[in-house]
Amino acid sequence: MAYRFRTDLKYSQITPKADFLNRRQVMAGMAGAAAIGLSGQGAFAAGQYSTSEKPNTLKDITSYNNFYEFGTGKDDPAKHAHSLTTDPWSVKIDGMVDNPGSYGLEDILSNATIEERIYRFRCVEAWSMVIPWNGFQLSQLLERVSPQSGAKYVSFETLVRPEEMPGQNSALLDWPYREGLRLDEAMHPLTLIATGIYGEDLPNQNGAPLRLVVPWKYGFKSIKSIVRMTLTDKQPQATWNMQNPREYGFYSNVNPNVDHPRWSQASERPIGGGLFAKRKATLMLNGYEEEVAGMYAGMDMSKNF
Repeated sequence: MAYRFRTDLKYSQITPKADFLNRRQVMAGMAGAAAIGLSGQGAFAAGQYSTSEKPNTLKDITSYNNFYEFGTGKDDPAKHAHSLTTDPWSVKIDGMVDNPGSYGLEDILSNATIEERIYRFRCVEAWSMVIPWNGFQLSQLLERVSPQSGAKYVSFETLVRPEEMPGQNSALLDWPYREGLRLDEAMHPLTLIATGIYGEDLPNQNGAPLRLVVPWKYGFKSIKSIVRMTLTDKQPQATWNMQNPREYGFYSNVNPNVDHPRWSQASERPIGGGLFAKRKATLMLNGYEEEVAGMYAGMDMSKNF
């Protein structure tokens, strides 16, 4: 099944937001974004690579989350993430780069081209959403720091602040949360650093102020509240792969033909359709096969899951 993108969709045209906010709020948000460049972010571009599928409501997206730093329940992040301080914020970029340093959020955003991208989102737990992100291509930031010729991977780390992130007071995971991509995956134009949803600043429970979005991979690869990126020549650690390598591979590409050891990945449950929502078939690479499959040519996708 071929995946179809639209390049003309904007958040102001997406009706589910009107289910959550009244028309006056929508218009005020549009005017504010036009006046200040989307909450002070950098240059703003119309959407690219967007699906024409109907997005979930803002309520769906912000109230049903996995963010174990705030608890293991789907509603725990929405309950507890208000405690997170996101200003000031900086990202340390180090390793095999020519321009290492600590980059402040305002500096990062002022040099970024923010786009609207409506992406499918597929959780490894076999549920899914369609989310209208705002953000910039990770490649813009990586090009700015100039990866060295030997760099092959990018590793990422989430903030550790247990006084504000109560889930980190448990030994559930080995904090900080870590993730990693091959450099070609990180440089791919679909790979996004999200800064917002529906044209508004990214909510804390969704990974404010900066989170990774890799739409052809299971959602846990899209690490939240990023504070560090390291360029390296070795495959980096990734939290769930460290926790249980039998169940969670480093690549974690969406593949309906490779089941999780405890459940099938052939279908998914769309969030927002109610408890008895009809399941739908999962697409190879979450529907982005045409765009990204070439990166894995010759690779056994069942062994390198």
